[in-house]
Amino acid sequence: MSKKKCVAMLLAGGQGNRLGALTHSVAKPAVPFGGKYRIIDFSLNNCVGSGIDTVGVLTQYRPLMLNAYIGTGEAWDLNEANGGVHILPPYQKRDGGGWYIGTANAIFQNMDFISGYDPDYVLILSGDHIYSMQYSKMLEFHIESKADVTISAMEVPWEEAGRFGILTAAEDGRVTKFSEKPQNPDSNLASMGVYIFTAKLLADALEEDDNDPDSSKDFGGDVLPRLLAQGKSLYAYRFSGYWKDVGTIESYYEANMELLREEPSFNIFDQKTRILSNSNIFPPHYIWPEAKVENSLICNGCSIRGAVVDSIICPNVRIEEDCSVVDSIILPGVRIERGCTLHKAIVGENTQIGRDSLIGAKSDASAPPQQGITVVAGDMCLIEGARVSEGENVNRE
Repeated sequence: MSKKKCVAMLLAGGQGNRLGALTHSVAKPAVPFGGKYRIIDFSLNNCVGSGIDTVGVLTQYRPLMLNAYIGTGEAWDLNEANGGVHILPPYQKRDGGGWYIGTANAIFQNMDFISGYDPDYVLILSGDHIYSMQYSKMLEFHIESKADVTISAMEVPWEEAGRFGILTAAEDGRVTKFSEKPQNPDSNLASMGVYIFTAKLLADALEEDDNDPDSSKDFGGDVLPRLLAQGKSLYAYRFSGYWKDVGTIESYYEANMELLREEPSFNIFDQKTRILSNSNIFPPHYIWPEAKVENSLICNGCSIRGAVVDSIICPNVRIEEDCSVVDSIILPGVRIERGCTLHKAIVGENTQIGRDSLIGAKSDASAPPQQGITVVAGDMCLIEGARVSEGENVNRE
């Protein structure tokens, strides 16, 4: 393996508990988004667009779908012999090892992979964000600032600041304080979970962290605060584009629904910045003469005979006659039989909904407006006439 300037490590092993039924059988980065894509597509596209051709994808929870989806990396032009994309599951070593304990421990267990390319810099990414970013510009900033660590950050609403790692930074970007999910934040500059480390410093910092019995082995909670306390130069790279953490049902739903706006905040339809994916190839969708479709995204392989309004219908979905699907996200392979009504619902992959079912919909039209998002897990079969209350989260178990 020849030397690389920068190697990317993509953390994709999280269980994603906050996504409820959607991650019952798949890792969070493998959850579909925007019709034909999966969440991990966006980080991989950013790497390719930034000239980073070596990516390690760290998997752990329910990795089968994610592993199959990434495959050889050919879909993203990440299948070259000297580099490309590599799946990095946890493994047992002679002197120990095992499951990844935290984000820092996950990278530490794969230092052999990193050192094999002898990079000058290491880019660390999370696999559960929707955004378009030129990591190459962030790397230029890192080099020009002579930083030990650069943290991509953006301002968030003050009421949401407590959900993030919060940075206090000087005008030149130098970080003076880092607080992980503070109760009373003194800044609204939030870490995006995108880091660039000088490679030698990363190796030393992770070894020190591994030897600390009191550490939770996390970058935000342990490694970054320790480096700052040691006087290392941490810099904030201010990002001004679209970025969305889709780690909750509410944020996932909101990010998808934004795509249906007349001028979406994040435009997946821009031909100049085409998003690469490894989606299956299906025949064209078919909308029957009796169907009604308004302001919706309908993907290939779909057969629509009912009414679809303000919804996203992923590939290979069948919606039969006399159905009503409103304000909903229907993931790939779903079958909705005749006479069903769905409102503000997310239905997981390959689920079948029996005829005359109500999913998140009210039987009484005069009832108050719906507040919660109804979620049905993938690979389920709901009986005829099933009733799933608004805001309910239905799993197979």
